[in-house]
Amino acid sequence: MEAELSQEVVENSLAGVLFVSRALYLPSTTSTNDVLKRLASEGAPEGTVALADEQTAGRGRLNRRWVAPAGSSLLFSILFRPSASAQAHSPLAYTMLCSLAVRDAVAETLGVSIGIKWPNDLVHDGRKLGGILTEISTDARGGGYVVVGIGLNVNWDPSTAGFDFPATSIRNAVGHPVARADLLRAIVERIAERYAALRAGRSPVREWESALDTIGREVAVELPGERITGVAVGVDADGALLVQADDGLCRIIAGDVRVRDSAVAP
Repeated sequence: MEAELSQEVVENSLAGVLFVSRALYLPSTTSTNDVLKRLASEGAPEGTVALADEQTAGRGRLNRRWVAPAGSSLLFSILFRPSASAQAHSPLAYTMLCSLAVRDAVAETLGVSIGIKWPNDLVHDGRKLGGILTEISTDARGGGYVVVGIGLNVNWDPSTAGFDFPATSIRNAVGHPVARADLLRAIVERIAERYAALRAGRSPVREWESALDTIGREVAVELPGERITGVAVGVDADGALLVQADDGLCRIIAGDVRVRDSAVAP
C-alpha cells in the first residue's frame, strides 16, 4: 500500500533534484497555484514546489473546477522565475515542457503511453488523465514569474464521478495503485531537464506538436459568439492551434476545443 504523503515524504522525494529549492506539503488548500502565487509575490525562489493532498477550489483552464478526492491524486505547482532568454518564449512553452515531462515520466516509470490534447489536457485512450494550468504574473519588485499547476488522477476511478467528459487515472491504466511520491520525483526531474533546455534557448514546440493527439483530427472550437469546425493541422511557433476550416486557416490561441471523431488521414 502507498505511504501517505507528508512534509517529510515530499521533501525526501524531491531531495537532490537540483532545480527544487523548497518543497511544501499541504494536507488541504484551496489551490496550489494560489499558494505559490502568494509565496512568489513575497519573493519565494525559483524551484519552490507546493503539493496538496486535497484542493477545495482547484481549477483548470477556462476557470473550470478541478475535483479529486483527498489523498488520491498528484496536485502540485512549481514556481519558475525565467531569465530574459526564457521569457522570450511563449507562455505556453511552460505548459508544453511540463506536459511533455509528465508524458515522459509516466512512460519511463510505469510503461504507460499518454497523449496531450491541445493545449493542456493529459489523456489516455481518449480519456482525461490530468491537466496543466499556467499562470504568469509579477512580484512586488516587478520580477516576472510563472506558476505551473499540474493535476494528475492517480489512485482513484474518476469514471464514477459523474463528469461530463470521459476520465481515467494512472491506477486504471496500469491496473494497480501507484506510489505518488515516486511519480512526483520522476515528473519534477524531467521538468527540471526540460526547463534547462528552455533556458538554453531550445523551444519544445515541435516535439510538443508531435505529441498532440489533437493534430490530424476533426475538431470543433467554441469561441465567444462563434464556433469553428475543421481539421487541426498543427501549431505555430507560439503553440497556437492551426485549424483548417472551410473558409481558410484559423489560428486558435484560446477556446474550448473538442475532438469530433477519429484521426483524419493526411
